[in-house]
Amino acid sequence: MLKPEEIDEIVSRMSLEEKAKLVVGVGMPGFFGNPQSRVPGAAGETHPVERLGIPSAVFADGPAGVRINPRREGDERTYHATAFPVETMLASTWNRDVLEAVGRAMGEEVREYGVDILLAPAMNIHRNPLCGRNFEYYSEDPLLTGEMAAAFVKGVQSQGVGACLKHFVANNQETNRMFIDTVVSERALREIYLRGFEIAVKKSKPWAVMSAYNKLNGEYCSQSRWLLTEVLRREWGFEGFVMTDWFAGDDPVEQMKAGNDMIMPGKTYQVKPERKDEVEEIVNAVKEGRLSEEVLDRNVKNILRVLSDSPSFKRYRYSNKPDLESHAKVAYEAGAEGVVLLKNDGVLPLNRDMRIALFGTGQIETVKGGTGSGDTHPRYVVSILEGMRERNLRVDEELAETYTKYVSEMRKRDEYRVRRGIFGEPLTPRLPQDFLSEGELERFAEKNDVAVVVLSRVSGEGYDRRPEKGDFYLSDDEKALVEKVSRVFHRFGRKVVAVLNIGGPVEVASWRDLVDGILLVWQAGQETGRIVADVLVGDINPSGKLPTTFPVDYSDVPSWSFPGEPKDSPQRVVYEEGIYVGYRYYDTFGVEPAYEFGFGLSYTSFEYRNLKIEKLDHAVRVCFEIANTGDLPGKEVAQVYVRAPKGKLDKPFQELKGFHKTRLLNPGETEEVEVEVDLRSLASFDGEMWVVEKGEYEVRVGASSRDIRLTGRFTVEEELRYNP
Repeated sequence: MLKPEEIDEIVSRMSLEEKAKLVVGVGMPGFFGNPQSRVPGAAGETHPVERLGIPSAVFADGPAGVRINPRREGDERTYHATAFPVETMLASTWNRDVLEAVGRAMGEEVREYGVDILLAPAMNIHRNPLCGRNFEYYSEDPLLTGEMAAAFVKGVQSQGVGACLKHFVANNQETNRMFIDTVVSERALREIYLRGFEIAVKKSKPWAVMSAYNKLNGEYCSQSRWLLTEVLRREWGFEGFVMTDWFAGDDPVEQMKAGNDMIMPGKTYQVKPERKDEVEEIVNAVKEGRLSEEVLDRNVKNILRVLSDSPSFKRYRYSNKPDLESHAKVAYEAGAEGVVLLKNDGVLPLNRDMRIALFGTGQIETVKGGTGSGDTHPRYVVSILEGMRERNLRVDEELAETYTKYVSEMRKRDEYRVRRGIFGEPLTPRLPQDFLSEGELERFAEKNDVAVVVLSRVSGEGYDRRPEKGDFYLSDDEKALVEKVSRVFHRFGRKVVAVLNIGGPVEVASWRDLVDGILLVWQAGQETGRIVADVLVGDINPSGKLPTTFPVDYSDVPSWSFPGEPKDSPQRVVYEEGIYVGYRYYDTFGVEPAYEFGFGLSYTSFEYRNLKIEKLDHAVRVCFEIANTGDLPGKEVAQVYVRAPKGKLDKPFQELKGFHKTRLLNPGETEEVEVEVDLRSLASFDGEMWVVEKGEYEVRVGASSRDIRLTGRFTVEEELRYNP
């Protein structure tokens, strides 16, 4: 990394035009004047300043793996990258070590493919279950979000490349994301939407932050001095550089002034004809006195300080040969820890000798992840059917062949033909699921021991999900399939398991009683099929816990204003629910969820014992034991919630303040757990200061937000106040 005086010297030698070029990208690869990136498929590049020895830097998506083109013109080699589990599944592990391992693996692929900064992690809060990109965000809770992101960033940056937190901030929907005005109180901003970013910035020191598309209380995020300079830099001490989301905002000069150091991807005038080329705009603004060259110099220095430590600046000779074999194992292990067992009425794990009738087209068209910038191009994706075959499970091959033929024939029809989206990703119309007759089901029930029904969903960048059948609710044909399979198989004394291959919550309350088990396998990337097979037979004991609430019905969701007004084309969305997001709402107002935040079953059982609470000068130490009281080895996620006393400020019923995932505990084995809760993390924002009100606080330790096993108390004698 260059020393400050070396950076000052370089900047002093740069022309105004060179400075302006350094703060603006070269244009999106394949479009807008940049026909070919040196890493084809990368999301963006910077201008080099060859005269001064400053090379271009390359940025690539994304949260589930490095998104670059797998094939290159005139090149017989392939450039595949690992498809890791989606971020929501990674958060379901509640395991910092797993996130750091995923980050290390992804960072190695970033470096060896000639990329300098990975445009991940994505950190927006699950305000509403219908946000189309929730799969590439971690959680509804800011602590879990921040801790997972910090661990991931540490892993990525251990490889000598950078990570970029995004999308800063309150980018919680895709509908009209480029201009929607997010109206939210400062308290809700600081306690919910900014908190995760703050944790990640302070704990992992990311190289970059990406400002969001949306407006925040009337001002574009990329043009908000309060957000980018006052909060991010002055309050949190961020030392990296800020880049825009691609084509964000409407005034490059205001972006420069606000502290948005880099405008990506450049050449915006070709997308927004009313705007000039940003380089020209910035040069003219300096010449005309509308932009101080000191501000421009500051932004250039922020960028150079980071990029001088990048592989490109160091002339690293990348191999184009990352260790995909070892990374596949990391992806498998991460997915194995993120599977959530939602229901198990004496059916799982299956005996390996059981004959399995596999239903649902998702067994073949298994969804590895979402679309858009969170998409990936791996060497392979193991479907659920392939995974079960590979693990030598006794799948009914006649039924499997029936599904294989059905999918193949239906995809030949124009109405179900796979098309390509704006990012080149496949857009796959949903196939009807209920095509087997009652007689056929009876025949399969008679010769098999158990039914497994796969239900899949996909969503992605650029659009939100809908509170309709076929999306949040099961379609009529999906419901009919579940009902018919359950009725027929139960008549024959067989059990039924539903496998949810989804990126975000769906409605389950109306049909869960029909089945005996529900496995939430999320979208586990390229290893999905192997993970599903191994969980079904108990080679993996599910240890994932929900990072987001599954509501009974969409009408129970507190963010009723989603996606804003007017309904036909929202211009403004008001976060009326304030701080009451996710479980903070459900627990405070007594609304029963289908599956609560933090919920997840295991094939074994755990007992919590011997709670001890010790008040320290600046923290509270919470100690307890977890014992495996069942018959199988397993891991448990212990969650520490704190309930604040009634005071001047309204508070949620409880808030997550710490968590710990155990090692693999054998039957009868115990682990001693210690979680430290910083007193400052108990503070609420009163409009001016962070305040920890005096009084008695209740510590609530449990297996979920609704399954509290141990409680204790400590007292804050005097009110504590902290500056932002």
